[in-house]
Amino acid sequence: MICASCHSTEAVTGETRCARCAPADSFAPFVPPGPPLRSPVGLGQATVILLGLVAVGDLAMLWADRQPPSDLLSVLVGGSQVVVLTATAVVYLCWLWRVRVNAEVFDASSQSMKRGWTIGGWFVPVVNFWFPRRIVLDAWDASAPQGRPAGHGLVNGWWALWLLSLFTERLASRDESAGDGAALWMSALSYVIDLVAAVLAAVVVMKLTRMQHERALQGPSLPSAALG
Repeated sequence: MICASCHSTEAVTGETRCARCAPADSFAPFVPPGPPLRSPVGLGQATVILLGLVAVGDLAMLWADRQPPSDLLSVLVGGSQVVVLTATAVVYLCWLWRVRVNAEVFDASSQSMKRGWTIGGWFVPVVNFWFPRRIVLDAWDASAPQGRPAGHGLVNGWWALWLLSLFTERLASRDESAGDGAALWMSALSYVIDLVAAVLAAVVVMKLTRMQHERALQGPSLPSAALG
């Protein structure tokens, strides 16, 4: 458009004057839609540390299972693992909520599930076998730096091992209650699978956190130029 004051061609569409001639208050500042971006880095680091402690706890459980029966040892090792698992679950869900909200800012159209399922999807029976994976994948796709598609192999591998660890843990508990001699080996298998699943979960957390950080730093192509 042609500026009505200086007759230059710098006026933007919808305006009658260019930026030099228009009053300072005639252009409203751009306000990004939706919630602001918030850095997941701190929560991501805390989650990775706790997942590492979960892996260490699995090793401790493997070692304790091969020691002479001791109620005190079982209480100490098992109780410590319960505390670590609880803390990890809380911090992980806080991290996941943050990356899910950030993913809405990056690309709200790619989020196939309501935000509430970020937490609820882990606790509702039946759907908790696939809803959490879908939440992570949606955030994963939305957070991939532009022009660099992110494959799903890492997320799928983590989720498959997570489900397998739950299955083997249930089998081990059943065999133990039935006095089956194979219970020890099944229990050991469940700890090994859980250990590998915890390591893969930590890698997923690090990768997704890094992708969101890089995506935010891309600047002008995003609704917000930097994490708040």
